[in-house]
Amino acid sequence: MQMVDLSHTMSVHTPGWVGYSSNSMYYAQNIQTVHINAQRIDTALHVGTHIDGALHGSDVPNGDMASYGLNFLVGKAAIVDISDKVEDWSIITPDMIEAAGVPIEEDDILIVHTGYHQHYQGQPKQDLERYFCMAPGGGMDLLHWMFKKKIRWWGIDVGTADHPMNTTIRNMRPDLAKRFETHRGKTMEEIFPDYEYVHKPSGRLVRSNVFPFHNWAFQEGLTHAENIGGDIDKVLNRRAIIGAFPWKYEGLEACPCRIVAFFDCGDMKVEDFAGIAGKR
Repeated sequence: MQMVDLSHTMSVHTPGWVGYSSNSMYYAQNIQTVHINAQRIDTALHVGTHIDGALHGSDVPNGDMASYGLNFLVGKAAIVDISDKVEDWSIITPDMIEAAGVPIEEDDILIVHTGYHQHYQGQPKQDLERYFCMAPGGGMDLLHWMFKKKIRWWGIDVGTADHPMNTTIRNMRPDLAKRFETHRGKTMEEIFPDYEYVHKPSGRLVRSNVFPFHNWAFQEGLTHAENIGGDIDKVLNRRAIIGAFPWKYEGLEACPCRIVAFFDCGDMKVEDFAGIAGKR
């Protein structure tokens, strides 16, 4: 069996998402005084490679980390490279995903490689403003495509599954929002018009213009992982078994985790996972 780590290494220098604090670590006791080292960390849950639960962007029940079983977190997957099709602020489309030529099946885990992980903290081309605020991101066509394909969960090598300008970053960085509009030659409202969905469980009609891959997708069971990295460049445009391993912790709306691609699993082949239900 071959295992490939798709996770960034974390440290006290690991950046939080825009507006979030970074993590800290300190010694609660040490070996020279009580014979044992013990440490504590203080971290946001959206720091480093992490997976979001439905609780992060919706109020549907059973959306915390403890509610996701291994039969949901581990399964057959496609790792798709679109790095030659995107640039700063590109809107990811289904055509980009399908042009990679990797078969994508119903109930798949989907990992999207944009190449922007090279701009993450500690990488050779580190550029955190570009990574968090100018990366490519999905549009509504991609969300509808994922619903239709019944993607189980997906991951991407950028700071947010939503396009950064389709999040509150555009309010926190109005200078970049103005540059984005100039870059696209349209207003923000034209690029990201309002979308509507029915709130579960109340039945209320929701109209919004930000976070469709969080607010709408999460209540439909489509969640995602962000800040994918590690050795992803070594396994592009391949099918694999992918596993995400967050803490089994009640009440957590997200969690840093190790995300691993498995290949050559002895008698267990990727297609053997086809019958695993994508349910928690």
